[in-house]
Amino acid sequence: MKRLLLPAAVWLLFTQGVFAQTASSFDVNDRLGRGINMGNSFEAPTEDAWSNPWQPEYFKIIADLGFQHVRLPVRWETPERSMVDPPYTINADFLRRIQAVVDTALKYKLHIIVNMHHHDSLFENVAREEPRFLSQWNQIADYFKDYPDSLLFEVLNEPHGEITPALWNDLFAKALTEIRKTNPTRSVILGVAEYGGLTAVPQLEIPADDHLILSIHYYNPFHFTHQGADWVGPETQAWLGTEWNDTEAERLTIVNEFKVAQAFAEEHNLPFNVGEFGAYSTADIDSRIRWTTYLARWFESQKMSWAYWEFSAGFGIYDPANKSFLEPLVDALLHNPMPEPTQVNTKVVYQSDFSSGRDGWLVVNQGGAASLLDNAGNKLTVAISGGGTEGWHIQLTKTGLSFTKGKTYQIGFSAKADEARAATFYAGKNGDPWTAYSGYNGMTIPATETRFIFTFTMNEPTDDQARLVFDLGKSVVDLSISDILVEEVLNSVTALDDESGEILRYSPTLLRPNCL
Repeated sequence: MKRLLLPAAVWLLFTQGVFAQTASSFDVNDRLGRGINMGNSFEAPTEDAWSNPWQPEYFKIIADLGFQHVRLPVRWETPERSMVDPPYTINADFLRRIQAVVDTALKYKLHIIVNMHHHDSLFENVAREEPRFLSQWNQIADYFKDYPDSLLFEVLNEPHGEITPALWNDLFAKALTEIRKTNPTRSVILGVAEYGGLTAVPQLEIPADDHLILSIHYYNPFHFTHQGADWVGPETQAWLGTEWNDTEAERLTIVNEFKVAQAFAEEHNLPFNVGEFGAYSTADIDSRIRWTTYLARWFESQKMSWAYWEFSAGFGIYDPANKSFLEPLVDALLHNPMPEPTQVNTKVVYQSDFSSGRDGWLVVNQGGAASLLDNAGNKLTVAISGGGTEGWHIQLTKTGLSFTKGKTYQIGFSAKADEARAATFYAGKNGDPWTAYSGYNGMTIPATETRFIFTFTMNEPTDDQARLVFDLGKSVVDLSISDILVEEVLNSVTALDDESGEILRYSPTLLRPNCL
């Protein structure tokens, strides 16, 4: 994607609002292009609480690097920033502070997305906090109503807690109504419930509005991107050393995880934005470069705008203490071309065979859920009459798998549902504390048979009685699963043609029958 280059006089008119709020959401999304989050600044309880206060020169640095937009996470709910009780007035000094940040972005010809971040009281009690939330958006929208369409609004970051997907549909529509009172055609970012990930996309109900941009956040595989992240929990220390090797299987995981959301965006005529993706600094830098390069180039190939998390803190590309860049990560975001995937040899650990039975697989119903397991046509089928209220209320499991500490595994399977539905897959301990060795891999199973592959490194002690688990609760949509394949990754190989010297792409997993 190319940066929008305009003569200075034209840009001045643009920033003064002559062309304000006129472009289509697709045009705006194209202009967003490559972006970065100004994280750990205004979404902190105070601007310097997390040791990363915003500096005006940051936006010049960001623009000079070649980014086209910044996403500005903002925590509006603190008592110092807005009234807790009616009329919920936002502090005028704080509004002017955010305005100065927006103006600086426009000065350096950056688009900017202003969001509502960490509205914890809303997540905890929607009924009590909804009036304050809607009033805040009414005030923010009115304050910036004369700004050009290079300013975008994002209604709420990563809805969760009490905000179920159904409640999020209602809450977003109400907030959009408040924004549209003063900003009838400004592009508005539509995030997703369940922490902003891909699996809740099919549950969105899209308001009749021509100026929305669908946005998701992507941090998979979580054991890789959040290894050593102490705010997640002490278990992340066990994930240290998890690598991402850019194999064909790892790439296929990403492509398949996005398929349903991409189809949803196309069906509803929505441009697609990835508002956050990043790998924490405790991951090895080579894996971070591989992961970031692949995602940035793949997002662009799919016509998605994106914003890396983030500029100058734990995930960041810039060290404000010594005013230096993490150049390899900058290159991964902005300069590296798409490489050839890393090739691997694998050894089969387990391969399913449902031609004459269920091959040791069982379905367990809990919490009032009801389902039946059968096998036909070398597939497992799960017929569900009651989904329960949690994903684990229906579990399709097989025990007796062996995973060795320090080794890496690929687990693949094909799945199809009667209609798109969410599910979770993992490999883990068959007993208390029921550890998920692979992390919890959320996915959306579509109505067409799709191959899923997940890769993980066994960071826990060797377990020769581990289990494979599909969490299928909360939904009553039937599904089938087949061709389950567990492989140990032996090594990485790059085969060269003897005559031409070109890379010969070889992947035992992807060449197996029925794997695609």
